[in-house]
Amino acid sequence: MPEEQIANICGGVPATNDTLYWRIRFMVGDPVALIELPDSGKTRSVLILRDIEMQRARTSARVDQVGCPADFTPEGGLSGDRETATAQAAAECLRRAGVTKVVGERSLPLIFAEFLQRAGISVKCETNLWVAERRQKSEEEIEHLRAAQDVTEQVIRFACERIAQAEARSGGVLYHENEPLTSERVRMAVDHRLMDYGFTNPTSIIAGGPTGADCHDVGLGALLTGQPVIVDIFPRSRDTLYWGDCTRTVVHGDIPDAIEAMNQTVRKAKAAGVSAAAPDVTGEDVHRATTQVIKEEGYAVGLPAEDAPDTYCAMTHGTGHGVGLNIHEPPLLDMKGPELLVGDVLTVEPGLYRRDMGGVRVEDMVVVTKDGCINLNKLPEGLTWK
Repeated sequence: MPEEQIANICGGVPATNDTLYWRIRFMVGDPVALIELPDSGKTRSVLILRDIEMQRARTSARVDQVGCPADFTPEGGLSGDRETATAQAAAECLRRAGVTKVVGERSLPLIFAEFLQRAGISVKCETNLWVAERRQKSEEEIEHLRAAQDVTEQVIRFACERIAQAEARSGGVLYHENEPLTSERVRMAVDHRLMDYGFTNPTSIIAGGPTGADCHDVGLGALLTGQPVIVDIFPRSRDTLYWGDCTRTVVHGDIPDAIEAMNQTVRKAKAAGVSAAAPDVTGEDVHRATTQVIKEEGYAVGLPAEDAPDTYCAMTHGTGHGVGLNIHEPPLLDMKGPELLVGDVLTVEPGLYRRDMGGVRVEDMVVVTKDGCINLNKLPEGLTWK
């Protein structure tokens, strides 16, 4: 009996599917199919995409063969819908290669599974296909991330200094250039600065006072002296498509004792997390290292109960996450986080939050090496930015 032929398949739009782009390193805004066919003990990769993109793909895509749906027209012809036609062509390519079973990457669209099954090819989801490989960043990827983090730090400094150097007027409201300094104005200035550097930017977190007690509230309205402002910026390079991710906290004017104490604890917790990050250590181990410091310093861990007082102060989220072509990638630094691998690039970002005062968060990006990890950040971690 001949050996069963099993292939790998990934499909979708590289412009929105980061795993697919990572595998082929070719950007296009239309559906494609990537097939890895068994070939004499090795694999042969076939990329199926629009005919007008074929020449560009042959020059740039990291694959062995490039074709278009018309090259794999099944009996009955191709649909006029591009995604459907791509799925039909992928099934026909596999059928012609004698493949009876495929392993699909976790993001495989259901339409591909449908046409594979219509062609008599069974489909199995392999949830870990390419996950470890994508986590272990190459030297090129690490340099892309380092460059992105350098730009992110420059813009973090710009935002924190603008807040710290503003003028406090009536009611403690901060002013810049004779206008109230709001979260929105700082965010817009951040966006403009990042555009100048060639970065796109989701909505940055510029969260002042009690608004910052919700760790993902982006912030709105006037910023006030004496209140903590969380500045969390995570832009993506238009050129390399890799992300930066950094957080600092700034206080204009006098720093409340409670906020200074929170900041000192967060910095100590971050240092513990960075020190713990190493190969064979788990993401849970790193998270426990940070939360141990939080607890030892007298703070809580976890979301507040409904009847908790506004003075309840806790770290309410995980310690961090992987980063690369996506701002949130495996592994998580949290409970049940997996074993770390050499080449993992991680954020370490403990924070403390209380509803009556706001929050403090400090976030760095580190690269796991065989000896531990390298911190890509250089910014100071204090609350004063004058």
